[in-house]
Amino acid sequence: MKKSILYKFPVILVLILALISCQEQSKEDEHNSTSGKEEKNTDEGNHEEEVMLSAQQFEALQMKIDTISLRNMSGFVEANGELEVPPQNEAVITSVMGSNIASIEVIEGEQVKKNQVVAYLSHPNIVQKQTDYLNAYSNSEYLKKEYERQEKLYKAGVGSGMNFQKAEADYKAAKAMMQGLKAQLKQLNISTAGVQNGTIYQKIALKSPIEGFVQDVKIKTGQYVEPQTSLFEIVNTHHIHADLMVFEKDVNKVKKGQKIRFSIQSLPREELTAEIYSVGKTFEQNPKAVHVHAEIDNKNDNLLPGMYIQGRIEVENNKTQAFPVTAIAKEGGKSYVFTAEREGDAWSFKPLEVRTSNKEGDWIAVKFLEKPKITAKFAINNAYYLMAELKKGDAEHSH
Repeated sequence: MKKSILYKFPVILVLILALISCQEQSKEDEHNSTSGKEEKNTDEGNHEEEVMLSAQQFEALQMKIDTISLRNMSGFVEANGELEVPPQNEAVITSVMGSNIASIEVIEGEQVKKNQVVAYLSHPNIVQKQTDYLNAYSNSEYLKKEYERQEKLYKAGVGSGMNFQKAEADYKAAKAMMQGLKAQLKQLNISTAGVQNGTIYQKIALKSPIEGFVQDVKIKTGQYVEPQTSLFEIVNTHHIHADLMVFEKDVNKVKKGQKIRFSIQSLPREELTAEIYSVGKTFEQNPKAVHVHAEIDNKNDNLLPGMYIQGRIEVENNKTQAFPVTAIAKEGGKSYVFTAEREGDAWSFKPLEVRTSNKEGDWIAVKFLEKPKITAKFAINNAYYLMAELKKGDAEHSH
């Protein structure tokens, strides 16, 4: 019996050693497997996500690349209004007496200089005024000589004082009449020197009192116009400015020198800037607001008085980093912009997380979670397309 047990012992020992060896090999394999997974994950963690666009794709998408912009994105007052010109830069041309339109020399939209003829007028009354002046001038000259003769006689003691006084009064009255008619002819742009020499003008010139553009022509050739009737409107747009209405609650925030960014309905994609040079001191009652006048920085020929404008007055000077809305994509509750780097003929775009804050028009203020390089450039449009391509690439990689 003992012999049997001793005989079997070596066999049992071999089995135990084999079992231990298998367990150690199993642990080693498991360790090696785990190490391989960690190494793979580490490699995956170091993999940097990016979207590559060929030169053709870049051009087809009309990609725009730029550096970070600094803009004033906070502290503004919204205000609406119109484009206006100062009163001294607008003129209404009228006739001082009833007359007919002989000819019209300008058309709407035409640029005119100061004292340029815009029309000619004719009427029998114009001829009569010149005749009256010529008679008054001749009479004045006659009475002047009579007055000088009576003065000499009076001073010599051979003329009566009554005759001298009458001659003096008659001369002064005739002179006043002549001067009055002379002033009227001057208003009609008629040369009194020419009339004195015997010239009677059949037509008179109607002239522009300012330089500018003909905004409105309200007459036709041959038409009879009453005195003081508006015939032409001239406007000088060189001094066109923004006239905004600021409500009572915001008046204390607005002052001279502040910048305004505004847009015009007819030019919605063009942003204009202006600087306040005057703030009204009285309230308009409906609505209760004050006028704010601002000189436009980037004027162009498309600006016309009466255009409706929408503006924002910058009441603080704090500037912050900002991107156009087209440069920001959202994914999983987070916001991203894409850095852009050229690689040969292709472009590489990599997502960079940002925090967004104030929005002004088509711009959004951002803060970077990881500070980019000073020389970094960014895609400022098609961010959602780049994000879609990035997600598509991730999905293909997972498969």
